[in-house]
Amino acid sequence: MLTLRFDTLGLQPGERLLDLGCGAGRHAFEAAKRGAVVVALDTSLADLKEVRDLFALIGQAGELPAGAAGTVANADALRLPFPDGAFDRVVASEVMEHIPADRAAAAELARVLRPGGTLAVTVPSWLPERICWALSDEYHAPHVPGGHVRIYTRTALERRLLDAGLEIVGHHRAHGLHSAYWWLRCAVGTTVEDHPAVRAYHRLLVWDIERAPVLTRLADHVLSPVLGKSLVVYARKPEPGFGR
Repeated sequence: MLTLRFDTLGLQPGERLLDLGCGAGRHAFEAAKRGAVVVALDTSLADLKEVRDLFALIGQAGELPAGAAGTVANADALRLPFPDGAFDRVVASEVMEHIPADRAAAAELARVLRPGGTLAVTVPSWLPERICWALSDEYHAPHVPGGHVRIYTRTALERRLLDAGLEIVGHHRAHGLHSAYWWLRCAVGTTVEDHPAVRAYHRLLVWDIERAPVLTRLADHVLSPVLGKSLVVYARKPEPGFGR
């Protein structure tokens, strides 16, 4: 299940892409299958092992185009172990809301992006996230270690990227069907995964992802602009002298 749009990001075969906070690797794998040279970065060694192993499997299965590759890196978002301008594209999906020093994180993302390159940052959308926080203290920090530390408006997220020297080139919301699932999780308790309603809704989401039926795809398309669980903002790093 992808949150960002790679066509909007502008990814081309052979380009270098950093997936910051890669988690299970959904965006990293898609980028590699599109021909990119991908670095999947996370602080979780367990996640990185699974991503590394899956990169090896899809490579052995011949699912990667010529020139594509995927590697993993264990590092902190505030101290990225890469030189300035190391990547053509950068993805940071559902990461910034976990980082107290988000200004410093945005500066690091901008630093490793080459001039003329583009970046996609996704965070939980303001309204769905506000409802989750109201329903459950288990959902966010400081009540849960590693939880969400802030709720972004689009203006606030764009300001962080602008302050890092980037220019905003687009935005959209995604996953309109997922907000209600998380409201339900928060209402019954985020650690209660065996609740019948939670299980039923989860089956619906899995069915939608695997089968993409017209009815649920249409519902997601209609709901996403207003109730989409994720906000995606795209930004570009200006080239020297650009616009002068």
